[in-house]
Amino acid sequence: MNLLDVWTILVGLVLALLVMGTLAPFEALEWWAGWYGSRTEDTDTEDTDTEDTTDASAATQPIARVSEQHDHSRHFVVFLSGIHSVSGESYAAREIAFLEALKARLPHITLVELFPYSVTNRALTGQRQFARVWRWALNNKVSGNGLAGFLINLRNLWQVAVSADRRYGPIYNRGSADMILKGLRAKGYPFAGDTPVTLIGYSGGGQIAVGAAPYLRDALGQPVQVISLGGVISADPGALALRKLYHLYGTRDAVQRLGNIMCPGRWAVVALSPWNQAKRSGIIRLIRMGSMDHTGVDGYLDADTFVGQDDATQLYQRVISRNTINRNVNNQSASIQNTSVQNSGSPATASQGVNSQDVSASSSNQPPKLSYLDVTLDTISTCLTDIESSLGAVPSPS
Repeated sequence: MNLLDVWTILVGLVLALLVMGTLAPFEALEWWAGWYGSRTEDTDTEDTDTEDTTDASAATQPIARVSEQHDHSRHFVVFLSGIHSVSGESYAAREIAFLEALKARLPHITLVELFPYSVTNRALTGQRQFARVWRWALNNKVSGNGLAGFLINLRNLWQVAVSADRRYGPIYNRGSADMILKGLRAKGYPFAGDTPVTLIGYSGGGQIAVGAAPYLRDALGQPVQVISLGGVISADPGALALRKLYHLYGTRDAVQRLGNIMCPGRWAVVALSPWNQAKRSGIIRLIRMGSMDHTGVDGYLDADTFVGQDDATQLYQRVISRNTINRNVNNQSASIQNTSVQNSGSPATASQGVNSQDVSASSSNQPPKLSYLDVTLDTISTCLTDIESSLGAVPSPS
């Protein structure tokens, strides 16, 4: 390959990047213009509407028939996956294992999975003009082709940029809220009550969750909560519409730092930005997850990498909970009582207003052997439990 070929490839990649960026807002604009019907193409969503609407509040009307399995749900949790995804149904083994384990730990929640990089919840591999391209990319990504995976990530990353954009963001975020509301309806959410709704935004899903917050608050009649798992988040005004934002981050996660680096509103010197206002008001809590990476090996969902004993002790001393969580890891039972989240990100500093206690093991003074997935599950589970306890959604243990 000569120098001319290299330059040709580079120019082609730059042009492809610019084209993808130019086309990124089009789907949201087409949704806003009413070119898409209200029925999503995700087979998991059973929307009963027959005509399009751009009013997100219209989706708050409860559906007539509610699935029996959700009648007694006390907390609805919406999972917005990372930029690697192609639809609302995860194909990544680690992500599937995480969601299954979360449902097993908290059986009272109703979990809603959506594709956050389309305001219509349409899978990339569904009925689209470039569906064949995305099917090819997905098949190659599953087979280990890194370039194909990069194309999917790049496409979805542009949607995150649209959500954060001050021009197109309000349209995109309103469409995302509409999609979330329809997903809640399909799962039988009781709009007449005050059942809490929490969004878990992984990677780029964190920005989309925060962006949709004001429209969800207006439609539901109550603020929502967001748990950001390595979320790439701008200084979006939606942060001020949240009841609480838990931002979980690993020290080796360079991806989530993009929001802090590329968005001036997150810089400390911009004191009046929505992000810094939310931090000062106590809406945002930063939770350091040790030396975790964004994804893959050493990532948040890695079940094969284990935390060192010192790190495990520090992590458990600052995980929040007003309940007692009993778990069995490697035949060793550990109990965590009234541990806390830190606001500053330092493992030794407990968060304001929440007490911290040591961890006790049944047969040892050392913490149990924990994988990165275990720590992520425990942290998210206790965040959800803390939300429920603060709202009175779940009775406190005696």
